[in-house]
Amino acid sequence: MTPPNLLDAHGLSCRYGPHQAVNDLNLSLKKGEILGLLGANGAGKSTTMKMLAGVLAPSDGHVTVNGISLVENPKAAKQQLGYLPEQPPLYPELTVVEYLRFCSELREIPHKARTDAVNRAMAECDLQSLSKRLIGNLSKGYQQRCGIAQAILHQPAIVILDEPTVGLDPIQIRGIRRLIRTLGSERGIVLSSHILAEVQTVCSRVVIMRQGRLVYDEPLSVADGKGFNTVLVAFARTPDLDELAAIQGIDGITALDDRRLRIAVVSGEDPRAAIADTAVARGWGLNELHAEFRTLEDVFVRLTARDDDALTDQTTGTAA
Repeated sequence: MTPPNLLDAHGLSCRYGPHQAVNDLNLSLKKGEILGLLGANGAGKSTTMKMLAGVLAPSDGHVTVNGISLVENPKAAKQQLGYLPEQPPLYPELTVVEYLRFCSELREIPHKARTDAVNRAMAECDLQSLSKRLIGNLSKGYQQRCGIAQAILHQPAIVILDEPTVGLDPIQIRGIRRLIRTLGSERGIVLSSHILAEVQTVCSRVVIMRQGRLVYDEPLSVADGKGFNTVLVAFARTPDLDELAAIQGIDGITALDDRRLRIAVVSGEDPRAAIADTAVARGWGLNELHAEFRTLEDVFVRLTARDDDALTDQTTGTAA
């Protein structure tokens, strides 16, 4: 039985006057899933994150959190959510433990449970040894950990992180990535980033936005060199295209020249062995046969390239 989604967003749209920041977006999230939200600057990522977190009302559409409507019952829905905006809501004049106690009051965690909640969050984020340090005196990496600690203080089912490693050095970035992977084992996480390496390192699924719309939604392996959707094949003699197209797993054929073809593959299928067997049986001769793997960078550039960039590529003869 398929587990229910922790998060469902349907038809989400957001307008700022005449500007359509997000347009008819549909999104889901399951427990144990770390979802990477990618897009160029201005694609609508942060606006989407704010709507998912309930801090910005959508112009259209609705969000359900663990089965609870974010519009009809916002307080109960937000109890299932933890949110770290791009600028963490920190108070530099407070110590770590003072800040988290304050956040536990804002979250209305029962008084008797607050100490345990604060200690648990500090342990998960490796902040115990810094509990009495002023937040303003901490490194940027530990300040980010404080921001994540406040987001998980109430043990939410979903954690939403907007650019969690921005401004960190490489060592701090590694630490935050390890933390996110650990947190994602028992929760659902939505991670917004414009850094491809960020998503490749920690996420299990990636979605890409372009001009406010969702243009891609696949498991990370499909777009990270572990899956392919085309096969390049070259024959010594011209093949029978109808016979080739009838092979199971082939979704379409594009002729590059008389004997060289690019074959579209049905998702999850691998027709290479059948292509080779058919070539031998029909005497076509096989000069070349290999899968064309897609990297996340390939997918991202193809889907988010600006229209004027694509036009320039076409006029110069460069493949877009």
